[in-house]
Amino acid sequence: MAEKQLYTPEGYKELTDELDHRKSVKREEIKEAIATARSFGDLSENSEYDEARNQQAENEARIKELEALIENAEIVDESKIDTKAVSLGSTVVVLDVEEDEEIKYSIVGSNEVNPLEGKISDRSPVGSALMGAKAGNTVSVTTPAGVYQLKIIDVYRSKNDN
Repeated sequence: MAEKQLYTPEGYKELTDELDHRKSVKREEIKEAIATARSFGDLSENSEYDEARNQQAENEARIKELEALIENAEIVDESKIDTKAVSLGSTVVVLDVEEDEEIKYSIVGSNEVNPLEGKISDRSPVGSALMGAKAGNTVSVTTPAGVYQLKIIDVYRSKNDN
């Protein structure tokens, strides 16, 4: 049995939305592309047909992956999150003490990570160091680049982060 993966409600909705899109919209687009490519004749030398079949295989593989992720998903009840302490579903504003730089992170499940959007995993070095800490605390983060200090300025529920 696969290990349960934690998701924020938003992250879980993204999974189900992608699955719905791939099953309804994407499947139909690929089906039409295959039909069009077949109409060109000889399939043995038909690159459009080969490409459409490859897209079909990739789409079906992603559908299976999404179904497995959804089946093993555990959604965090954000109404039970202690907004005073960092937890999954929290947004935390920290000060990198050495760099004197303010950074904002959203703590998400490992399948929702997107560093470009400031979404970090609760299992990452920074995320795990922050878990359970409160505003005013300073935590040490150990990374391959060394140890640095983060002072927590504010903690709040991510869904209020608009």
